[in-house]
Amino acid sequence: MQGCALRFYMHENQRHRGALLYEWLLDQARRRGIPGGSAFRAVAGFGRHGVVSQQHFFELAGQLTVLVEFIVPAEEAEMLLAIVREDGAELFYTRSTVEFGLTVPMET
Repeated sequence: MQGCALRFYMHENQRHRGALLYEWLLDQARRRGIPGGSAFRAVAGFGRHGVVSQQHFFELAGQLTVLVEFIVPAEEAEMLLAIVREDGAELFYTRSTVEFGLTVPMET
């Protein structure tokens, strides 16, 4: 099946509507029937401002990046982008064309 890999990038402590932004985003997708999404926390990185963030044992939480990814048909990717835009959540995203499927049939 052809579709999109839709990825959103945010700081782990970034909030929207009183919730952590990555939790809000996953909840919005789940409530609209998107079959799955995942959030991944970075170990290290830097963004457009050039500030390097890296996890240390005593570092305060909240400075690292979280990636939220959905592998969905193009229509669902458009729906998710529309939700984010309409609700005013400020996010950097990427969208790539992908092929996806299951190696074995799903049991019903």
